[in-house]
Amino acid sequence: MSLLVVGTVAFDEIETPLGKTGRILGGAATYVALAASHLIKDIRISAVVGGDFPQQYMDIFSARNLNTSGIQVVPGEKSFYWSGRYHSNMNQRDTLATELNVLADFNPVLPAAYRDSKYLMLGNLTPSIQKKVIEQMDHRPKLICMDTMNFWMDTAWDDLLSVVSMVDVLAVNEEEARQLSGEYSLVRAAKKIQTMGPEYIIVKRGEYGALLFYGDRKFYAPAMPLEEVIDPTGAGDSFAGGFMGYLTKTDDISYESMKNGLIYGAALASFSVEKFGTKRLMEISAQDIQDRLVEFVKLVSFSV
Repeated sequence: MSLLVVGTVAFDEIETPLGKTGRILGGAATYVALAASHLIKDIRISAVVGGDFPQQYMDIFSARNLNTSGIQVVPGEKSFYWSGRYHSNMNQRDTLATELNVLADFNPVLPAAYRDSKYLMLGNLTPSIQKKVIEQMDHRPKLICMDTMNFWMDTAWDDLLSVVSMVDVLAVNEEEARQLSGEYSLVRAAKKIQTMGPEYIIVKRGEYGALLFYGDRKFYAPAMPLEEVIDPTGAGDSFAGGFMGYLTKTDDISYESMKNGLIYGAALASFSVEKFGTKRLMEISAQDIQDRLVEFVKLVSFSV
């Protein structure tokens, strides 16, 4: 099965209480694709970078068998860049710099080979761009998952509602779920958002895991308690990569499969935070993932 990932491929510069980096490989599409690559082989990336994007990063994608023919390279221009500093609790961060550069004019044109993708992950981008991607598909994918943020709720409300109505799964954090729905209770917020189009709502809760809502059914996936968190930057996107990678691998979009996908997402996210940037995602093996899944089973196992 094939997974199309649309989002940012970028430079990050990160500072946490445990250290800081120079410019390193980052971006939502990067984390999603690298996480998913541990579960499936046919992953296609649609993104844009500048002429400053180094070949060594493209080689990283190639080493993971990621299809990069949909990454547009704009010679003479700069790639998207984000810099942030995390507070001591790792739950809060300050954005130090955001430079859109080539992302400001990103107009994704999907290669013909991408347009039959069976699964589609829309990373956090302008809603109008997300909609353009859906409209370029030869056939509607079996499952479309979408990420978004408060900024688009403030600046592109109508476009956001339009694309939300076209997707199957919407992934938001608590604050975003409340703003989008106008409801404080996450249960009521999820029900309200479901009336906008998506059947499944994922509410990401950072170090407290994630909630899945489907109709009146609810499922909770915890975050793995870790001795040390080095860099939370890519956790949410790694979660999305694990989730979509599992669904694509099994080709099963039932509620029970979604629940398993949430645990796979939590497992990949738990690895992502253990080192700066994408480094840990590129180190882990299939056995590491299996061992972590066993830890999750132990974490939530109990009898009544």
